[in-house]
Amino acid sequence: MDAPHVVGGPAPVPGRAALEVSPLPGRSGIRARGEISVLTRPSWEQALSELAQRHTGVSYVELSDVAFVDVAGVTALAVTAMNLPDGRVVVESPPPQLPRVLAIFWPGLDRIEVAL
Repeated sequence: MDAPHVVGGPAPVPGRAALEVSPLPGRSGIRARGEISVLTRPSWEQALSELAQRHTGVSYVELSDVAFVDVAGVTALAVTAMNLPDGRVVVESPPPQLPRVLAIFWPGLDRIEVAL
């Protein structure tokens, strides 16, 4: 991932969703900022696709600056993890709805570890 994916322009516009995804320095993974919703899903799915292509055992997804993730955004993350050839995805500091959605729809998914 060379450049961050930005949806909604360089600065958030009131009333519009924005998502920025960039590589994590020093380890395999991505950091997201903003919100993951219908407006930002293409950027989120692209970032997850690139993460899966670079996956080597453990990939990190840092979400401490994500205010909201919808069910489809969690689904994209779960599907990405399920399709990895091996290893797992460690999701760090997600918004509260992400672990709840995972527990409801994918209760036995051991490819995702949530680190609160």
